[in-house]
Amino acid sequence: MPPHTVVIGVDSSTQSTKAAFVDVGTGRLLSVGRAPHVVTGEAGARESDPEVWWRALCDAVAAGLKESGVAASAVTGIAVAGQQHGLVVLGPGGRPLRPAMLWNDTRSAPQAAALTAALGGAAAWTARTGSVPVAAITASKWQWLRENEPENAAGAVAVRLPHDFLTERLTGAAVTDPGDASGTGWYSTAIGAYDPGLLELLGLGASLLPEVVQTGATRIGSLTAEAADMLGLPASIAVAAGTGDNMSAAVGLGLGGAGLLDHPVLSLGTSGTVFAASRTRSASTALSGFAATDGMYLPLACTLNCTLAVDKIAALLGLDREDAVPGGEAVLLPYLDGERAPDLPTAAGLLTGLRHDTTPQQLLGAAYEGAVVTVLRALDELLRACGLDPADPETAARPLRLIGGGARGRAWVETVRRLSGRPVIVPGSGELVALGAAALAAAAATGDDPVAIATDWGTGKEAQLPVAQRDSATWERVGSVLDRAMTPLLGGA
Repeated sequence: MPPHTVVIGVDSSTQSTKAAFVDVGTGRLLSVGRAPHVVTGEAGARESDPEVWWRALCDAVAAGLKESGVAASAVTGIAVAGQQHGLVVLGPGGRPLRPAMLWNDTRSAPQAAALTAALGGAAAWTARTGSVPVAAITASKWQWLRENEPENAAGAVAVRLPHDFLTERLTGAAVTDPGDASGTGWYSTAIGAYDPGLLELLGLGASLLPEVVQTGATRIGSLTAEAADMLGLPASIAVAAGTGDNMSAAVGLGLGGAGLLDHPVLSLGTSGTVFAASRTRSASTALSGFAATDGMYLPLACTLNCTLAVDKIAALLGLDREDAVPGGEAVLLPYLDGERAPDLPTAAGLLTGLRHDTTPQQLLGAAYEGAVVTVLRALDELLRACGLDPADPETAARPLRLIGGGARGRAWVETVRRLSGRPVIVPGSGELVALGAAALAAAAATGDDPVAIATDWGTGKEAQLPVAQRDSATWERVGSVLDRAMTPLLGGA
């Protein structure tokens, strides 16, 4: 391996772009450049201009290059990990016809329900794609576009995911990977390819879609002259196919391949997600049965309302996010943007159990508890899909890896520890998505295995926190309110 070479891992998330510069030989994080995104929309709509993502990528790379102090000539590879599911519709010249519909845009919930019924129900979808349509997945958004903006659907010459769009800007190649493709709703994890029957159902021509390559570490080419000029990088550097953000985080943690399997991860970001690497396709209709980027599987559950929702509650109360204390009798389900797990796309926030002596700090604590119970209940379903009994003492003793921005917050970490009663591990690096992308870039440049690269780098190096006594009373109180909220959907009175 050449000495003193550098790769760039790009994390293009909902709110911002981060570009991590990593020394290939040592795994040392040299710098992280950052640039913000703009998200617009109301009444369920969440959209961003893909051109903003591209400008943010260029700005983040420029900032990271300057901060790192390395010569541009030392950079040998780049890979993009992007927010999943977003619908990018391109017209002539590869320019967006409209703003991208983001993963947390819930307008397509009716289309998701109709698509589920059209194929014969949830089990039929799980058997083919691994996942049941919800408002988040790209297929639901494409169907919404066909029904509400038929001129844009008809005028599309290409349909991309966010990371596909950026990778194509880098190389000119229309390429995706199995991991991110498995979140579209038209890629079959059963056959490892686009599903012709689903494309027909969606009225979507295969020619509009990018080619699916073997893994996100596949070298798909080099920078175009235009991209190299805009980024200030050598045109010869390797560009990997890249992947979705959750798949990239798994690489950064050393999950999959010869690495860790069935070790649950809880990611606390704009959304809350739980996932694990597995050799087995998930058959659960309650999970997203994604593919990993390395040929394995990544069963995952996602909640819409996590750090952003709790921060909103803190702002309404005029509190700092760390001012929370346990909620007492108050229960607050912070479903400010609907919810995905459970599937409640039109839900609003729910507050109950107020008393005269309830304090603002308790209300904020109740918001944390509502968000954490929601994602931990999804974790139980994930464990079952991996063949584990959540109530089994051996399973309960399995460490929970806590990542994402929330993993840096005391209130988030302590609420997870208190409500889970599990060993909690916090990896030392806070940029696992970008570092996973950097490992994909290094693999594209060297031909080595990306999970092995990340493991050698120690990007998932971790510290285990003491086990806390489980707060069963709060768990049962919040769970009871959530169950009652779900009763109408389950056919109850």
